[in-house]
Parts: sequence; C-alpha cells; structure tokens
Amino acid sequence: MDVRTRLSVAALVRDGLVLLAHRHPSRRWYPDCWDLVGGHVEPSESPRQAITRECREELAVQIHDPRPISLDVCDPALDMHAFVVTRWQGDPVNAAPDEHDDLRWFRPSELADLTLAHPDSLPGILRAVHVASD
Repeated sequence: MDVRTRLSVAALVRDGLVLLAHRHPSRRWYPDCWDLVGGHVEPSESPRQAITRECREELAVQIHDPRPISLDVCDPALDMHAFVVTRWQGDPVNAAPDEHDDLRWFRPSELADLTLAHPDSLPGILRAVHVASD
C-alpha cells in the first residue's frame, strides 16, 4: 500500500516570471521558505482537479489547461504532481494568509538565491518557465 502524501503544485508563469508563495513561518511542514502553490490531492480528486481547486483556494484564480511537468523532489514520502499554468482568470492574490505570508513573481535568475521548500525542484521550475515562455 502506497502511503505517500499526494500533492499537486503549479508553476504559474507570465511574461517569463514564475509565481511563488512564501510559506508562513508557523507552518508545520517546510516553514519560512518559497514554494509553488498547491497542496494535498483529496482521495476523490485527480491531481489536475486538485491543482485547479488549490489555485482557486490559495490564489483566487481559475486556471485553464494545466500542463503536467517533471519536478524532482527528493522526499520519498511525497508523490508530487506538478503543472505549468500560463492561462487563468483573475489576478493572483494571497487568499490563504494562514498558509502563505507573501506571493511574488520571480525571474528565473532570482530563483537560485531563494530558500526553496524543495531545492531539488529548481531545475524543474526553470524548465517550466522556459517551456511556458516558448
């Protein structure tokens, strides 16, 4: 039986920039670091349904056509599903201030200097920005 935690995350990309959320310092898991938006996949959901719901809950946007991307995470307890999103309705806002204390758009060149929740995911995030900008 697979007891890994299923997560869906999204790299929202606009004008060559990627949106990251800063995880609140009081969070139990991965506090005080930058991460893609997303969260747990509920038992009744597909990863795509989960990221659509998470973006609505956390950013107050309706995403369109999330495309799966490869994202390495060296935590064997996680089953990570990642998507790149280039189209959405609404302006992303921090609709979950208990989870995140900041949202910010970053240039790819700025990402290496950030404390990321999953540093091994950096190449995948960079690929997502590149793919979305093509």
